[in-house]
Amino acid sequence: MLITVDGRALDAAPRPGQCLRTLLRESGVHAVKKGCDTGDCGACTVLLDGVPTHSCVLPAHRAEGADVRTAAGVPDAVPEAFARAAGFQCGYCTPGMVATVTGLDRAPCARDGGPTARPAAMKGNLCRCTGYRAITDALDGVDNARPSGRIGDPVAAPATARVVRGREPYTLDTDLTGCAHLAVLGSPHAHARIVSIDARRALAMEGVVAVLTHHDDPGVPFSAARHQNRTDDPDDTRVLDRVLRHRGQRVAAVVAETAALARRACLEIDVTYEVLEPVFDPEVARAPGAPLLHGDAGPDSRIDDPSRNVVAQFHAQHGDLADGIASAAHVVRGTWSTARVQHAHLETHSVIARLVDGGPGRGGSLDVRSSTQVPFLVRDELAHLFGLDRDAVRVHAARVGGGFGGKQEMICEDLAVLAALRTGRDVVWELSREEQFTLATVRHPFRVSVTAACDDDGRLTALALDVLSDAGAYGNHSAGVMFHSITESMELYRSPAKRVDAESVYTTTVPSGAFRGYGLGEVGFALEAALDELADAAGLDPVELRRRNVIRPGDPLVSAAGVDDELSLSSYGLDQCLDHVEQALDSGRGEPAPAGWLEGRGVATTMIATTPPGGHHGSARVEVDADGTVHAYVGTAEFGNGTATVHTQIVAEVLGVPSASVVLHASDTSLLAHDTGAFGSAGTVVGGRALHRAATRVAALLAAGATLPVSAEGSTDGMARQAAFTVQGVRVAVCPDTGTVRVLQSVHAVDAGRVLNPQQLRGQIEGGVAQAFGAALYEQVLLDDDGAVTNPTFRHYHPPRLGDVPRTEVFFADTVEVEGVLGAKSMSEAPYCPVAAAVGIAVARATGVRQESLPLTPDRVWMRGVAPGAAPGAARGVTAGGSGVVGARR
Repeated sequence: MLITVDGRALDAAPRPGQCLRTLLRESGVHAVKKGCDTGDCGACTVLLDGVPTHSCVLPAHRAEGADVRTAAGVPDAVPEAFARAAGFQCGYCTPGMVATVTGLDRAPCARDGGPTARPAAMKGNLCRCTGYRAITDALDGVDNARPSGRIGDPVAAPATARVVRGREPYTLDTDLTGCAHLAVLGSPHAHARIVSIDARRALAMEGVVAVLTHHDDPGVPFSAARHQNRTDDPDDTRVLDRVLRHRGQRVAAVVAETAALARRACLEIDVTYEVLEPVFDPEVARAPGAPLLHGDAGPDSRIDDPSRNVVAQFHAQHGDLADGIASAAHVVRGTWSTARVQHAHLETHSVIARLVDGGPGRGGSLDVRSSTQVPFLVRDELAHLFGLDRDAVRVHAARVGGGFGGKQEMICEDLAVLAALRTGRDVVWELSREEQFTLATVRHPFRVSVTAACDDDGRLTALALDVLSDAGAYGNHSAGVMFHSITESMELYRSPAKRVDAESVYTTTVPSGAFRGYGLGEVGFALEAALDELADAAGLDPVELRRRNVIRPGDPLVSAAGVDDELSLSSYGLDQCLDHVEQALDSGRGEPAPAGWLEGRGVATTMIATTPPGGHHGSARVEVDADGTVHAYVGTAEFGNGTATVHTQIVAEVLGVPSASVVLHASDTSLLAHDTGAFGSAGTVVGGRALHRAATRVAALLAAGATLPVSAEGSTDGMARQAAFTVQGVRVAVCPDTGTVRVLQSVHAVDAGRVLNPQQLRGQIEGGVAQAFGAALYEQVLLDDDGAVTNPTFRHYHPPRLGDVPRTEVFFADTVEVEGVLGAKSMSEAPYCPVAAAVGIAVARATGVRQESLPLTPDRVWMRGVAPGAAPGAARGVTAGGSGVVGARR
């Protein structure tokens, strides 16, 4: 079959049933990406005789004789528009976006045909990173970035020219010749024990290399979660376990010559199960008599209380809570809940495990190319898990197609390495989109009860949280997420009495893990709503109540456990953020509410620490070659976080060279001693600081007359932690007949210290806000009565599309962080955190009824009803709707 691809003839023989996407990629056309394989995300879009087409659902044979164009082969106009607009972050969706927009010439109304035409034309293309503003700017011809510049300039990403043409390589955009492929048989039960496995039929299939079962497990328990200190997380996981604790968990793995064959062979494995009692509710799971998921775990597992399914718990009180409540003029009590949410990064988890020169133990090494945020931590855990010399293991990442915390886990590297070591073959494993929902992790569902009390002046007298989070089948990040969620949330507000009771509990459901914000958004959804109601009870404007109670410079940071000596307020811009948001909401900007709809506004705030506690290590090196070329080596992975751009700017600033001339080498354990990883918003303040120190030493050598080449190293332990702040404001309209919520205005202000790259920072904020709008209004991983995920496709899950997300007004506080690199703070996670709370508050003010559960889907809002007397117009006070106590106490 002959087709023309980007102007070149391709003679291919598609397999029966093969789609065009896989045919193109197997032919080395890597500008076509895999995001869903169901025609829902657009990452695979090509132009088929000029028409935008999802190649993942087009039978390859139907392209015979056609002219196929990817982003690599379209005219320059659209790729250049995306480059000038900085119309991407991770960039994985960008080649498909470019192809689609190029094909919009067939439908010119999509560019200028009114408010609904463009969203309709672009609804087949998802972006999880940008929030879509930069993409619409590309369509409008807006210039947002420049090729090079200094600190403070909107410098474009170093990979821009390659990303917009689909030429920037991601994990599997490489030669896979000779690799075997892995597929997994998932558990059909939420809780079961494997009695027997018979793989003879699968092994008899031609091309099947091996079948791995729990008999092949290395026998070392570990955690999929990765942190600087591996003991932060419970060792409750095995590569292949005889006991299965959630639907979809690995039962067996097939290694075969093709991915399709491996998947077919999985169906030929006969398994006998002993079905065990499941438990799906964490409240039930921690009660006496509940089935135990890890009941035989010993103290070395670091599970807090296996006899109650409790992964981790925290109970503390500061001050006299009872007195604080008894003396209060006003008290609010209530319980709020949040949902499971999928990261939905468009590049699924994927890995290539290669044996170099025979592999470890034979004088060779293990090379792992992975879609990971934490290559050094994965390297260390693989060495621990398989008893390998750490120096014999290399883990590296190409550009990563989104992460949001989901790739701070070791989801697939362990099994791929086991397969490579057992078979002696190079092994590839790429999760399907469905497996991303059932095998990877999700955001922790939370139930948060709040008691908030204040005096007649609206000053807090007591603040208490009772937090229950659902860990799912394995502990992963549960302890860290729980601790993070309750610490900064409480430290943000001054109160003489504080109490926290928190537990994270195992259930037989898909595991929960790290996700942008690390629990702050979940607790904030409840706490900020309670404070808003407290403002009503005290007769205060909600923003004024916050001004009276938030911490200020000179205040100690006090959690329920007491004073936090590790976190500092060395700069402060929260007051500016509140002012920016309040003024923007008062400005009259944004859309008007439709006739007959109810209108409300909400404001919420978040404080976040700039790095995780306990240290976050980074090492870096800067070299200047004999010809003057500057090379920067850093461990941080680029996955849409913008660190590649800022890192080159930092080095260029110190050395006085154009940022575009700095060659960056990143995320490779063979190049540096150590880097904790790209999580905890540490890319600028940790990796950037290490590079700044290295570049400063190079500059000193050059100033002293050193001859080229020169080289110097830098490092940081990340122990110095500062507080950063964000405030979100929204105006919403609610249809009283359907419960539909429309965001009329979105405003976000951040205290990020000195802004090193305004375009990059704006993009991080907009992306976090858009992702949070998804969690607030649309997204929820649904489980049936047997614990199976019922919506494991984008079509049924509903991540926000271009038409779902309003344009957010972004404001920067004017601060300089004296402890930060070049005055900057971190700001990747924080923008996510206050958004759902602001939306919930706004909907509650529109309807007059407390909104207790996320997402705020039309049916859920409609079922909550409208308070008597609610009518179109200005925001009103909120009643609890019978679910709590709101009002005055004397």
